[in-house]
Amino acid sequence: MIETPYLLFLGDAPDALAAKVAQGIRDWRPQNAVGQFRMEGCRADMRLPDMTLEEARAAGAKTLVIGVANRGGVISAAWKKVLVQALEEGFDLASGLHNLLRDEPDLVAVAKATGRQLHDVRVPSVQYPIANGVKRSGKRCLAVGTDCSVGKMYTALCMDREMKARGLKSSFRATGQTGILITGDGVPLDAVIADFMAGSVEWLTPDNDADHWDMIEGQGSLFHVSYSGVTMALIHGGQPDALVVCHEPTREHMRGLPGYKLPSLEQVRDMALELAKVANPACQVIGYAINTQHMSEDAAQAYLADVEARLGLPATDPYRYGADKLVDALAAI
Repeated sequence: MIETPYLLFLGDAPDALAAKVAQGIRDWRPQNAVGQFRMEGCRADMRLPDMTLEEARAAGAKTLVIGVANRGGVISAAWKKVLVQALEEGFDLASGLHNLLRDEPDLVAVAKATGRQLHDVRVPSVQYPIANGVKRSGKRCLAVGTDCSVGKMYTALCMDREMKARGLKSSFRATGQTGILITGDGVPLDAVIADFMAGSVEWLTPDNDADHWDMIEGQGSLFHVSYSGVTMALIHGGQPDALVVCHEPTREHMRGLPGYKLPSLEQVRDMALELAKVANPACQVIGYAINTQHMSEDAAQAYLADVEARLGLPATDPYRYGADKLVDALAAI
């Protein structure tokens, strides 16, 4: 078990989106976030107290969590001094990067000498099966997106919270490092061997009561040439009964791909639904989740109204305005 509470390490993150792991923990498990540690040049700010390691220990923090999700998931050489010092100060380390803590000899040596723990969240702990495509009982909703980091996890979490508030049966199913750090369980999908990815999603969303919904955290995008593989595994392994299309309207290009523009909502809707019907012919698109965090109130409301009028399905920012519309649409299935 990863000991809480956490000191969130933002390192030298170039923007808030690069620190999305920290942001997810701050938003969904604020009781676990004592403060933040930022290095020189960091442009991310979780609006938590900036703390030294000594101050964070005095405040009760037990684990330094690497809150950065950089391209390729690497541990920067510039971070090493802080990570080593954290171990020496009595912190455990937790990370969801592809570059594992346990593969860094200097961190392993210091952890052993100080009796501290290294927690690598992005390591599969189960021998997952190959997907068989057999229909499972229960219902499943998958968030798909026009790009990476547009709000797929937040959408699933918001819908799960609203379902539970209504007394309905729902489980949030984490498929990435941030979701796993928030909930303590899930499948680190992008670290699963390709042949077993869809099978791991089947394993994550097993047979359940007929009126139970699994809210599956989406990953990547079918239109993102770097990360479309994880999206495909979720669509076929998840066998969703419902899809929610997620979008961030202010993006100028795909995350990390300046030469690629975002697809339209219609393109994602049509392609995702066609592929989902391979595994579940009854699948439906039930609405749109629009990440309006960079839009004014008037601009956000106008954009949502336009999406609803144009596409004929409910549209909302589930984190800003609540997930009522999307849960209502699920109830109608």
